[in-house]
Amino acid sequence: MDVPFLDVRAGYFELREELDDAHRRVMLSGSYILGREVAAFEEEFAAFVGVRHCVSVGNGLDALALILRGLGIGDGDEVLVPANTFIGTWLAISAVRATPVPVEPDECTLNLAARNLAGALTPRTRAILPVHLYGQPADMQPILDFAQHHGLRVIEDAAQAHGASYRGRRAGALGDAAAFSFYPSKNLGCFGDGGAVTTNDAALADRVRQLRNYGSVQKYQHDLAGTNSRLDELQAAFLRVKLRALDRWNARRALHATHYQEALAGAPRLTLPGVARETDPAWHLFVIRHGDREALRKHLDESGVATLVHYPVPPHRSPAYCNTHGTTELPLAERLGREVLSLPVGPHQTPEQARAVTAAILRFQPDRR
Repeated sequence: MDVPFLDVRAGYFELREELDDAHRRVMLSGSYILGREVAAFEEEFAAFVGVRHCVSVGNGLDALALILRGLGIGDGDEVLVPANTFIGTWLAISAVRATPVPVEPDECTLNLAARNLAGALTPRTRAILPVHLYGQPADMQPILDFAQHHGLRVIEDAAQAHGASYRGRRAGALGDAAAFSFYPSKNLGCFGDGGAVTTNDAALADRVRQLRNYGSVQKYQHDLAGTNSRLDELQAAFLRVKLRALDRWNARRALHATHYQEALAGAPRLTLPGVARETDPAWHLFVIRHGDREALRKHLDESGVATLVHYPVPPHRSPAYCNTHGTTELPLAERLGREVLSLPVGPHQTPEQARAVTAAILRFQPDRR
């Protein structure tokens, strides 16, 4: 049985009638930028997350960078950031001319470990940017406690955590502000690029709203050197439809994750993802670790199971950062880059496909030489 990693078309097929209606509604409206659909989506997504404000933007990277700008973080400042994450988290910090300072993760959850923050703190530290990696919420309370003690802001990278929760609260409502991505493969994805900022800080929301639109509140009056980063009406209309399906789609992901956890328990040389207490992951990705990752991946490919690696190169080892972080020793992040492997866990995967994945893994005979 062939098992694709993710079929992004399947969401359209399931919601085709509603999505086509949304398309026609926008096309007939004659309003395509910052109109009623964007305003409605922002209100609905804020309610879903459980915050007072949502500001939609062009993509997830812009969402992070605009939060940092909105908080006045920039040249000469430092931001504590996970050592293992998609490089976009780091790039947002660089975009505002601040410096990313990597912090090693917790080996169980692979999220930023609060116990490692103190060793990275300097007088220039202004913020902590935890990532809810793979859809698993970071253990936020000790991070928030550390930030409060040291007068730091906390910005969530929730790009992979749509619908995840921590201690009964949604990801995106846990820090000073949060950034979401609506890239098509996300749990809540549009049909192009898109992003959003969520926050309870009205002043920050107003500033981000201004920055995303050329620094303007009133047409042709530009009080800030802003940018152009706006979610368009069509994508907002599509996201409104898909938002109504998000919880049930996440529930399907969770069923596959539960099957994987149960069927693969005790598999040799394989480490399953840890789930922290009081968290409800969104299971954007189901990431295992294996000491012979490449051999396992080849075996799965030959068995018809598609896999991906998130992420093979930690940011500090990428050419983009080797000049500034090339001598930094982050052994756990580097080991994770050699071991992690993402299994298919999409909401339109069938139970039969999930069983085919685990059967193929259990047939794998690692070379013990």
